[in-house]
Amino acid sequence: MGTVCNMGAEIGATTSVFPFTESMHRYLVSTGRPQIADASRAFAHNLRADEGAHYDEVVEINLSELEPRINGPFTPDLMTPLAKFKATAQEKDWPQDISACLIGSCTNSSYEDMSRAASLAKEALDAGLKVKADFIVTPGSEQIRATTERDGLLEIFRQAGGNILANACGPCIGQWARHDIKKGERNTIITSYNRNFTGRNDGNPATHGFVASPEVVTAMAFGGSTNFNPITDTLTTPSGKPFKFTPPNGAELPARGFDAGQDTYQAPPTDRSGVSVQVSPESQRLQLLEPFVAWDGKDVENVPILIKVRGKCTTDHISMAGPWLKYRGHLDNISNNMLIGATNSENGEANSVRNQITGAFDAVPATARDYKARGVRWVVVGDENYGEGSSREHAAMSVRFLGGAAVIVKSFARIHETNLKKQGLLPLTFNNPADYDRINPDDKLSILGLKTLTPGKALTLRVTKPSGENFDIVVDHTFNENQITWFKAGSALNYIAAANNQ
Repeated sequence: MGTVCNMGAEIGATTSVFPFTESMHRYLVSTGRPQIADASRAFAHNLRADEGAHYDEVVEINLSELEPRINGPFTPDLMTPLAKFKATAQEKDWPQDISACLIGSCTNSSYEDMSRAASLAKEALDAGLKVKADFIVTPGSEQIRATTERDGLLEIFRQAGGNILANACGPCIGQWARHDIKKGERNTIITSYNRNFTGRNDGNPATHGFVASPEVVTAMAFGGSTNFNPITDTLTTPSGKPFKFTPPNGAELPARGFDAGQDTYQAPPTDRSGVSVQVSPESQRLQLLEPFVAWDGKDVENVPILIKVRGKCTTDHISMAGPWLKYRGHLDNISNNMLIGATNSENGEANSVRNQITGAFDAVPATARDYKARGVRWVVVGDENYGEGSSREHAAMSVRFLGGAAVIVKSFARIHETNLKKQGLLPLTFNNPADYDRINPDDKLSILGLKTLTPGKALTLRVTKPSGENFDIVVDHTFNENQITWFKAGSALNYIAAANNQ
């Protein structure tokens, strides 16, 4: 349930909700929250769908018939049943040797997940087998790390050939310094992480990243190939005997309770009035934020398109992770990765756009900085589900920082749409998605009607061709009254600061 709630936003869900269950009660009690557990149980009748509730669409899934899937590559919503994975991998020419299998991180790393994976590893280990692919384990929290260490689960992974990482984001967010694969080298990895966009885990766009359950990932580490189906196939032990995995088993909760592990939290002082934050102006990793400029009360008129994005554009495309995360405290530096992964519709390339003033092609951030230096604002035009993926604030902050005025797309991932609003930007959608095709990268755009920006009231997008001809199309927005105050103030932080006289 936690995994579904985590990944629901990947395909644009506003929220994912499950009714209260007794397993939730047991978990809350086990983690020292019996009062919340009992209160939830008492209100369980309110924590489920109302009787007679109407839904636009109902999908029934028979869990007893549900076959494990492997999703990917390059997106978490491309699904292949395990029984068809071998044939599909051969048909699609995916690299068949698996270079690495990774479990853990914030998703799919509950005690039950880890104990089920450990049961498979122990079974293979007892048969004399070791993993054939690099096997990397990232505990999802300090509590999981400490508890699985105490109960011997991590030691099982070590004995099988696994490598235990710190309980941090690690490879899930691109902080993985791989030495076995060169950048540009095609290879396959399978993880139980929640995202597998291009270059996400290791910064290598040629890495075919797949997503599966911790049990499937663990079994595939011993198989070492996309040709292996752990449900039906056998492996050969060092003694020459065939070995076949039995279904995994695990404990819902640790029998001895959870071990909270090391408490490394350092609380701020109660009285903070005398605290000042000093950041060296020479720092490359930290930079104090300056408030964005408030709305000038005018429409956006005759501005260039920085990039017309074609196809999938996740927050990883807009603001990559990996080595860039060292700059997450320095907005100017991290903005150098803005939209460098997005595909430019004009030439089909990434990080290469035409400067509409000079006519020269350059990197996306460099072109945006040139516009900004000239006092010229710009807009981004995008495709479907723009901004899916991690709720990465920098994907909105960098666009605002480098002079963006609006992002106009066929549809948004909801979290990213809200993040754009928080930074004082205009996230707009084509009322008719086909209007995306009527706009060319060398057009100039005007956004009209901002003086009467009102919830539910569409705006006018005027498209001016290089010839001077123009036409108007309708663009929609989802601003509510409160969010409109963010736009007028220049950002949500500006509004909050003004409301508190700061």
